[in-house]
Amino acid sequence: KENLIKFDGTSLFPERLAYSVSYRLSDQEAILYKQVTDYVREEFNRADALENEGRKGTVGFALTILQRRLASSPEAIYQSLKRRRERLESRLREEELLKRGAESRFKPEGWGPTITEEDLEDLEDATDAEVEETEDQIIDLATAAQTIAELQAEIRTLKKLEGEALQVRRSGQDKKWEELSRLLQEKQEMFDTEGARRKLVIFTEYKDTLNYLTNRITTMLGRPDAVINIHGSMGREDRKKAEESFKQDKNVQILVATDAAGEGINLQRANLMVNYDLPWNPNRIEQRFGRIHRIGQTEVCHLWNLVAEETREGDVYLTLLKKLEAERETLGGAVFDVLGKALSGKELRKLLIEAIRYGDRPEVRARLTQEVENALDKERLKDLLEEKALAHESMDSSRIRKIRETMERAEARKLQPHFIASFFLEAFKLLGGSAREREPKRYELKHVPAIIRNRDRLIGMGETVLTRYERICFEKDLISVPGKPIASFICPGHPLLDATTDIILEGYRNLLKQGAVFLNESDPGEDIHALFYLEHSVADARTDKHDNRRIVSRQVQFVEIDGQGTSRNAGYAPYLDYRPLTDEERTLVTPELDKTWTGFGGDLESKAISYAINHLVPRHFQEVKDRKEALIAKTVAAVKDRLTKEIAYWDHRAEELKAQELAGKFNARINSAKARTRADELEARLQRRLAELEKERQISPLPPVVMGGALVVPGGLLARIKGKREEMPDLFSRETKRIEQIAMQAVMDVERSLKYIPRDVSRDNCGYDIESAIPDTGKLRFIEVKGRLQGAKTVTVTKNEILTALNKPDDFILAVVLVPPTQESPSADPWQMGDPAGKYGINMDGCKVFYVRRPFTKEPDFGVTSVNYKLEDLIAKGAKPQ
Repeated sequence: KENLIKFDGTSLFPERLAYSVSYRLSDQEAILYKQVTDYVREEFNRADALENEGRKGTVGFALTILQRRLASSPEAIYQSLKRRRERLESRLREEELLKRGAESRFKPEGWGPTITEEDLEDLEDATDAEVEETEDQIIDLATAAQTIAELQAEIRTLKKLEGEALQVRRSGQDKKWEELSRLLQEKQEMFDTEGARRKLVIFTEYKDTLNYLTNRITTMLGRPDAVINIHGSMGREDRKKAEESFKQDKNVQILVATDAAGEGINLQRANLMVNYDLPWNPNRIEQRFGRIHRIGQTEVCHLWNLVAEETREGDVYLTLLKKLEAERETLGGAVFDVLGKALSGKELRKLLIEAIRYGDRPEVRARLTQEVENALDKERLKDLLEEKALAHESMDSSRIRKIRETMERAEARKLQPHFIASFFLEAFKLLGGSAREREPKRYELKHVPAIIRNRDRLIGMGETVLTRYERICFEKDLISVPGKPIASFICPGHPLLDATTDIILEGYRNLLKQGAVFLNESDPGEDIHALFYLEHSVADARTDKHDNRRIVSRQVQFVEIDGQGTSRNAGYAPYLDYRPLTDEERTLVTPELDKTWTGFGGDLESKAISYAINHLVPRHFQEVKDRKEALIAKTVAAVKDRLTKEIAYWDHRAEELKAQELAGKFNARINSAKARTRADELEARLQRRLAELEKERQISPLPPVVMGGALVVPGGLLARIKGKREEMPDLFSRETKRIEQIAMQAVMDVERSLKYIPRDVSRDNCGYDIESAIPDTGKLRFIEVKGRLQGAKTVTVTKNEILTALNKPDDFILAVVLVPPTQESPSADPWQMGDPAGKYGINMDGCKVFYVRRPFTKEPDFGVTSVNYKLEDLIAKGAKPQ
């Protein structure tokens, strides 16, 4: 991960650091550890004498679970011993009813199903809920006892151990908890610069320990709402809700979780993690660490592994962790990526069992240490890292360039964060909410009104709307701010914005249809035109719960129709450059509006729809089609590869289990019928998924729908009505067009002379006029051209252009072009502007060209549509084009 970089060369992931935290058991804990370990070791020895191999493996599995729960917590071992004793007592009563003599031997099949080595490997990939269910089924029942007398003796041993565990539990002595408590209260990394507690994830193996830790931590912090859980018994929706609460509720500081949170959940709101229990599968360490070490994480990630000294399995793990830390110094955090390959779960489990059974022998301890060091040898780890890197799919440079160009273009044309923020904050306030700005452009929502949460329940399809958000933001770069809470990114698709928008549209949609009259101050012409805004959707063949086709892309399109009935694409957001007319202005232009409306003639809505169908819809549809087909083709290949392998595995497993059952061997976790059912389910799942993907492939455009319209009055017309223009409109229009064309051509020539590849996009009204590609990089320059006659004083820049510049500050260029006068306009342009200062520029086609980088520093106020800048000030900031 640490080797992955962004397009700008910076790291995609921060550094990750791991620490071994060792502790010594108290005297009472050490006695309990020795007694339980002796019991486990003796039962292992008795299991070796069993003739039934399946039962032998099952007893061994049950004993390892007991040993792991011993290492987990006093609560876990006490509850496990108690449940095992109760279950074996129940089994004893059954056997005593069936047997007459105490020496009568049990039938192997009478003790239920068995666990094989293959089953243990299957469990490595099973869900947390499956593992928990299997362990609970086996640990309480599997025993090496072969007679009633042996079973009675084992129950007496369990009663004694249970009593010892209860004493430890009641004593309150728990050195492992004390070490965690010290970490929580004394480690500097647990607190931010202001002394507030940072968010922390704690992983445990068992639900008993999870409940135990939750009680102790809430008592220590004094707030029950400070701790939240995720475990295998929770439904998917409850887990998602807990995940979102942990990320967004500032009152929730600590997540205690089993491995149900180890995969498929993003917890990068935290950068701190504690492995309270270490898994016996090394892959689990990386999976857990990966929950916080994710894209979007800006802080160094810290992991503390708690390990008991002077315990047999603890010694093995301490050796492993110390070796891992030593190699990390050389190879970096990448060692975590190959830990599971360097030492598999099967290999580590074997080493730990050997340590438990024979760890009192010096020669065995020395051999185990050597095996761990060999597995994590530096050269071997290097080979594994190289192998992993070579296995990854790579993209050729042309594909990377194309992707980068698409991303750059989307970034420049994105829906302005400023606009989304203005809408949401006002709408949220209108619906009864309040947002408090905590850092620049980052807000805290202490309470989300019920009307918004209830609407989300009606329309929501993904994550739910929370009752509070510690931080929200509207700009991607502000999601992660060092030392501050990670913010929820409010953008189209976020449930909070979607629910709010849906309520506002429900109440005010009709206003769009009523129409409006706007003024375009930057238009020097005199022809009023109509602007229609249409919604266009692309759907696939899937349907929702109401049997409506699933929308895969929705786009707002703008069509402009002039007085001659000519339609054209009005661009991405033309409304940003317009403002409402004042009452006085409306009175002045009303006669012109009435005249224009009569002159339009025909059904304007139909004209707008017709233009959209012929020009805008095909482009939108093709963009979606190209994107979806590439994605679906890749998904189909991946689904077939993965599920076909799983189906083949379970087909083979079903036949294998069937043969074992015919031989009288039964499996604890799964039988042949279940394996066959699993294979059939996977086959059905494959077909369902392929059918679903085929429906996703079948996309088609829906008819565009007119959402509203407006009449747009040009600034030139209003100026003439007010008597502030003396020039003839036709001269004004011709001269303005001439200046624009000359300026555009001059900048295109400059770009070509600099070895860039310019493209004229001025007709798209996307906030800039020229898109200039830097060869062989995929990087784009976005250039807004402002042509002025030599002698002009000011330049007018629209709101849309300013916001585009702020979207891409490093790649936006304001090109100011001074155009020579003509006989029709001998000394100045129609706006009567004066002589500029400044010496920079390039003479191109008789023009002077100046490039101004980062011309704007802030967004215009919400009601502002354009800003006038002094030409001399801009040129003073300009430089020679390069």
